[in-house]
Amino acid sequence: MTATIDSPFTERSTELLTAVLLGDDHHREHGFWRRLIATEPFRRPDHPTPEQRLRLAYDRLRALNDALVDGIDGDIGDGPGTATEGGARLAADPRALAALHEWLGPVDPALTTVAGIHYNLFLGSLLDHDAPGRRDLSDFLRLRSTGTFLCTELAHGNDAAAIETTARYERARDGFVLHTPHAGAQKFMPNTGPAGGPKTGLVAARLLVDGADQGVFLFLVPLTDANRPLPGVRVRRLPERMGSPVDHCLTSFDEVFVGRGALLAGDHGRIDDDGVFSSAIGNRRRRLLASIGRVTAGKVSMSACAVGSARATLAVAVRYGGHRHVSGPRGTGNVPVMAHRSHHGPLVRAMATVFAMSLLHRRALDRWEAAGRDGAGTGREEAERLVAVAKGWITWQARSVIVECRERCGAQALLENNGMSALLTGVEGAITAEGDNLAIHAKAAAEMLLATEPAGHAAPLGGEPGELSDPRFLLGLLAALERIWFDRAGRRMGSVPHGDPLARWNAASGPALRGVEAHAHRQAAEAFADAAQQLPHGRAREQLVWLQRLFALDRIARDSGDLLASGCMTTRQINELPDEADRLIAALVDRLPELVDSFALPAELLADWPIAGAGYIDVHDDPQAPWHRNGGPDRARVPGERRER
Repeated sequence: MTATIDSPFTERSTELLTAVLLGDDHHREHGFWRRLIATEPFRRPDHPTPEQRLRLAYDRLRALNDALVDGIDGDIGDGPGTATEGGARLAADPRALAALHEWLGPVDPALTTVAGIHYNLFLGSLLDHDAPGRRDLSDFLRLRSTGTFLCTELAHGNDAAAIETTARYERARDGFVLHTPHAGAQKFMPNTGPAGGPKTGLVAARLLVDGADQGVFLFLVPLTDANRPLPGVRVRRLPERMGSPVDHCLTSFDEVFVGRGALLAGDHGRIDDDGVFSSAIGNRRRRLLASIGRVTAGKVSMSACAVGSARATLAVAVRYGGHRHVSGPRGTGNVPVMAHRSHHGPLVRAMATVFAMSLLHRRALDRWEAAGRDGAGTGREEAERLVAVAKGWITWQARSVIVECRERCGAQALLENNGMSALLTGVEGAITAEGDNLAIHAKAAAEMLLATEPAGHAAPLGGEPGELSDPRFLLGLLAALERIWFDRAGRRMGSVPHGDPLARWNAASGPALRGVEAHAHRQAAEAFADAAQQLPHGRAREQLVWLQRLFALDRIARDSGDLLASGCMTTRQINELPDEADRLIAALVDRLPELVDSFALPAELLADWPIAGAGYIDVHDDPQAPWHRNGGPDRARVPGERRER
């Protein structure tokens, strides 16, 4: 029997693959967000201006907050509750925060930005540092004031430990005076503009007590009222950025006083009733990391946003490729553009990448959450490193996938109403937010290079070659590549004399960064293998293994020379790599619609993007045009048909 897209076999396969992508508990974890984006407030509006889109983002933030209170069948935490409970439950649940980004990202990147800042960086930090009931959060939970986060400065981005905004403790007034000493210390890009109403910020500032620098801490500071910045706070709008509009500003402080309770205190640092500072952490850098711990949840959320955006873009490209017709070879008439290998080949490869991105995201989230339950230690550090590696790799891959899909959809995808242009620029923000990708990969590379035996490097090189049809053999090759690159980095570093650490790192950084990339590939391939192993034998498992093999083959092909030199592959196998990949593409192309269905995108979302539907030409029809005279168009046509090469 041949399974069609409507057959019970296909439906069951789709359900299984949805669980692979979203998790076994996806109805509870993702159901709220899927239903939310299908409701009217989140449908695509008609061609708004940038300022209208910015106002819409904050209007949607309020609609989201209302839904957290009223619930959509109660999928967040324990179900619908009071305003105080709804936002707090979301902020305390990293899986819910990730799901928010995964589903809102494709709908409205500006909304996703302000929601992530408010619920994760702002509310989440307050909840992490304060004992329950210590501080009245009702204004923030009811959005009478929107929370924002002010850490990055004009002169300090990834080096947050060097920020120069100061918070000077005054014992006589029992509070802090916040001050911006020069232009480079202005807070850079917080959403502190007038859009959305009053704003309150968590400001990262250098705590000075009796002239001593105690490190960087967070301070709760009212910034604006409904009309203007508060006294001592200066806010200036930055030039428009590429992509969805957010009210990014420069923000500075001129001797702004806040009480002692404004300090987000904890074991990392506090000031007692006598004005004495104490900390259980002697290292100022570690105090900073304790203060801004929510950045790790932010990295998870950036990965989720990129995964969701790549899935949505790929779904549109696959659908468009099926109903966009072009001239076929002579004698065949018009065919869907998807019939051409040159068109569907890149989309099949993108499908393998999107599954790998999704699986790596879930693996990083699962391990980080489990490490959090186990407490601090080596496991926590490794889990946070995997989160950082995953964030960098996933967001970079999302950009590649979105660019490929945009090209496959031609000029139509450049139009804003078809959604892709906003997602292309949106993923650029994810690449930079919560730690620039290159910086966080460089940090991971240094840590892994200096480890005594980095995880995953123990796979032996050489040995008896396997077969390209064996996923286990392919996984072994990916592990070998990780070891090859880190071994090369170690040799490079060892070739530079001690005494010049920058020169030693410069010599090693290139191959070490390639080692981090190989580490991401191995982790994604292992996640593929684990997911396939858990599926029953049948159509879903077959497709997942095909995608797993194609993903691995494409990565192996790039470094096949190193694998040949190390004895891990034979010349015959290297020559077979292109043919093996092509066979998998041929097997998978007819499964693309089914694989897209496994993304579980709401029909309302796809309906808002014209090229996702076969009637996309009707969107641009002209009722006054001559083809509507005398009863209708001049000729019948297949919806979406175009006579072109």
